[in-house]
Amino acid sequence: MHASVRAELRGLPKELADIVAAHLVAAGRLVDEDPELAYAHAEAARRRAARLPIVREAAAETAYAAGHYDVALSEFRALRRMTGTQDYLPVMADCERALGRPHNALKLAREAERVRLEPALRVEIIIVEAGARRDLGQDDEAQRILERAVSVRPEAAPAFAVARLRYAYADALLYAGKDSEAHQWFVAAAKLDHDQETDAQQRVDELDGMVIDYNDEDDADVDGAQPQSP
Repeated sequence: MHASVRAELRGLPKELADIVAAHLVAAGRLVDEDPELAYAHAEAARRRAARLPIVREAAAETAYAAGHYDVALSEFRALRRMTGTQDYLPVMADCERALGRPHNALKLAREAERVRLEPALRVEIIIVEAGARRDLGQDDEAQRILERAVSVRPEAAPAFAVARLRYAYADALLYAGKDSEAHQWFVAAAKLDHDQETDAQQRVDELDGMVIDYNDEDDADVDGAQPQSP
């Protein structure tokens, strides 16, 4: 367990700290494969130690992963009050979008413009802002926001963040029917998506006509078969 987590848990009685720590560890291990169970563990920790930021962060992140966006938003708001950091603005805005409140998401995006977010988080708020514009039917504005962002790469933004930005722009172009331009930007995203955090390469293959669909019952018939040319 990270030293900062252990430092926060030291304020609890030993037995309680051990229980909370076990729930946090379980939540961290399960969040990708079973977010609902991860959230249950984080919530169990929150019931026992709600005043600890690390516990509230676990509750927020697992609720978000499990699709409980109302709970996640409430927890991220609490974290923002507790820590004073503005780093939660992008994910809060995304929760507002998921809850069908794009105007609230745009309000948070404007708020984020007035604070200094690190480059990766700045990319995330741009993506959320563009998504909120699309939610409101403002497709041209969404595309403009992303086009401006990809033309001026956020200073010191890590590769995965730039890949996500390029992917979002490519998706907006595809939505607008600009398949050729979208293909170029999906390729550009895939080049930076070293850990395959997006499906950029899959989108490239789809646009190239290389996707092959087949039924599970046909598996036995395709062993050794070569894919057909597009």
